[in-house]
Amino acid sequence: MMRGPVPEEFSLKQTAPKIAGSGVITGGDKVICAYDLVEQMEYLYVRVVKAKDLPAKEVNRSCDPYVEVKLGNYKGITKHFSNKTNPQWNLVFAFSQDQLQASSVEVVVKDKDFVMDEFIGRVTFELADIPRRVPPDSPLAPQWYKLEEKRGEKLRKGEIMLALWKGTQADEVFPDAWHSDAAAVGSEGVSKIRGKVYLSPRLWYLRVNVIQCQDLQPSDRSRPPEVFVKVNLGNQALKTRISSLRSVNPSWNEDLVLVVAEPFEEPLVLTVEDRVAPNKDEILGKCMILLNTISKRPDNKPVSAKWLNLEKHAIVEGEKKVTKFASKIHLRLSLDGGYHVLDESTYYSSDYRPSSKILWKSSIGLLELGIISATGLSLMKSKDGTGTTDAYCVAKYGPKWVRTRTIIDSVSPKWNEQYTWEVFDSCTVITIGVFDNGHLQGGKDASIGKVRIRLSTLETERVYTHSYPLLVLKPTGVKKMGEVQLAVRFSCSSYLNMLNKYTQPLLPKMHYIHPLSVFQLDMLRFHAIQIVSARLGRAEPPLKKEVIEYLLDVGSHIWSVRKAKANFMRIMNVMGGMVSIAKWFDQIRHWKNPLTTILTHILLVILVFFPELVFPTFFLYLFFVGIWRYRQKPRHPPHMDIRLSNADAVGPDELDEEFDTFPTSKSSDIVRNRYDRLRSIGGRIQTVMGDLAMQGERFEALLNWRDPRASALFVAFCLVAAIVLYVTPLQIVALVAGFYLLRHPKLRSKVPPFSTNFFKRLSARSDSML
Repeated sequence: MMRGPVPEEFSLKQTAPKIAGSGVITGGDKVICAYDLVEQMEYLYVRVVKAKDLPAKEVNRSCDPYVEVKLGNYKGITKHFSNKTNPQWNLVFAFSQDQLQASSVEVVVKDKDFVMDEFIGRVTFELADIPRRVPPDSPLAPQWYKLEEKRGEKLRKGEIMLALWKGTQADEVFPDAWHSDAAAVGSEGVSKIRGKVYLSPRLWYLRVNVIQCQDLQPSDRSRPPEVFVKVNLGNQALKTRISSLRSVNPSWNEDLVLVVAEPFEEPLVLTVEDRVAPNKDEILGKCMILLNTISKRPDNKPVSAKWLNLEKHAIVEGEKKVTKFASKIHLRLSLDGGYHVLDESTYYSSDYRPSSKILWKSSIGLLELGIISATGLSLMKSKDGTGTTDAYCVAKYGPKWVRTRTIIDSVSPKWNEQYTWEVFDSCTVITIGVFDNGHLQGGKDASIGKVRIRLSTLETERVYTHSYPLLVLKPTGVKKMGEVQLAVRFSCSSYLNMLNKYTQPLLPKMHYIHPLSVFQLDMLRFHAIQIVSARLGRAEPPLKKEVIEYLLDVGSHIWSVRKAKANFMRIMNVMGGMVSIAKWFDQIRHWKNPLTTILTHILLVILVFFPELVFPTFFLYLFFVGIWRYRQKPRHPPHMDIRLSNADAVGPDELDEEFDTFPTSKSSDIVRNRYDRLRSIGGRIQTVMGDLAMQGERFEALLNWRDPRASALFVAFCLVAAIVLYVTPLQIVALVAGFYLLRHPKLRSKVPPFSTNFFKRLSARSDSML
């Protein structure tokens, strides 16, 4: 079924970066121990704390100071303060060692002016005299320095508090520092390019069991009311069926499940409504419930039901305002913590823990990820007439999202940032995506590509360093957007606990004790993604909605001819092993290799006369197959495969259909052609399903006397077979059947055997189909 090897440009490449974790380099500073999965990057840090007694250059004019830190062609600027002689900035500037183009660093204090900024004073430091700091040493204490004039003379007034040191990306000020590789970004945009760690809100399933209502007061009492209950929570809205009791005391006993996030912000609103017309509903009562008053339960033990008052609903009849009588509603509310709220696909989820913390088990290990660099990234946008890319990475595992800093205007960015996660289940997947920062231009963050790594495919305590191709399916076909270099290590704290996980259910027990329907799970996952996107979008800098949806693979369930073909090929590849066994057995039956067939006869005789050896022989065979294949085990983690995804053989019309909106935005002619193609595919599936149904109906026809002669023959055969098998030892029967199956081709007939002929002549119900 395979179509040849995958092209080299789309393949995974093993790399050898200069990192301590892989053993490529040894020695060095203590920082390597903490950041041993990334390359060490040297930085010059300048902390500008504050200034005092700054002189004004003109009489009767206030001082609006700011600071410039200059190192060669690079210049970092603080914000300015109006009318302050003792300003405070507390800002750190980081200059990369690769960008040091001078032998000294100059800190200049200036006075902001509309025409031209005035020079106040400066302090100069030689780079050779700046000390080196290595964490976990305490931070370097800042000192006061007197400002100098341009000629080098000290000013009578004016001092600035500074701290300068040399360090690496392991320094605690690194994430919030101004970086020289972002010199083109203004002070107002620096916060948009910094690296951050985000935490998804803890999600719960809110179960609303609507039992009944009492004493409802519909406006029209001449007709039986058609009552239902509507539940609203933020953007989520569900409603019960119309009660079968058409009275003022309706009942339902129906469960409605919604997704909520801690901390709880929005109330739960229930309205009881009467369907008075096909497109008109009358509100009979309303109830508002705060989520923090609802009890949490870790299992399926029933919670106590409550009677709640429905708020009086005022309506206007003519010019008179009428207030309705307050009714009651009977509810059972609970926050179900025994479920895992799915915001990812179960096929490559990064977490399966339930919502309730009291059900969490201890961690089994640690996952460490080093995001080293990227190469050959595509140009994502235009700037000043030329293409540019402002790339950053986002990694998601469990509730923790990490975002690297943005490297401005580079198609080969180097991040060298390392992150750590606790691992509670090895059968999980970490997702890493590369994006182009659109904050600076006020646009969306475009996706460049993503990588998924399944932890169960990694050997423990081993460092994997590979360059992963970033593959994206475009309307024009599959395209390589570059490569990202990662270092991954999975450390196990308890090997027995990790092996024990393989014997436990993948999802929490509540998913099996009180399962939710597939439709419910799909809807709840959609709402969970919306909640996570809204919460993380309120952070600073925000993690944009398009980034979250790309990593969580929103829209993966949409129909695609390409995916259908790819899944069909996956099934055929899985079936390929059984097909190979069938071909091998057919060769034995037809004596293609007489020696193998004779050995098979001998094995058959042994197993027939010693049946207790059947299962031991079978499992011993599997054992030796597993040992034999151990030599060929995969040495690299899996990655996005264009051949498996059928991305290299997809046609332009199929791609155009896959990238179409939902609902479609194409013309009627195109939609008609696609519908005809879908009908053709469905026709083939229909034929296969009909054939399967026909074979099953033929088995039923053996004893249902639809064909009386065939059923009579089969019943007679069963009687004879019962007598023969009773008087004949089972070993003799098995030996004769085996020898008959393995008989020489000269003893075979080219026409099908009588058993096959008899079975194909049995009647099925296909002739009763319209």
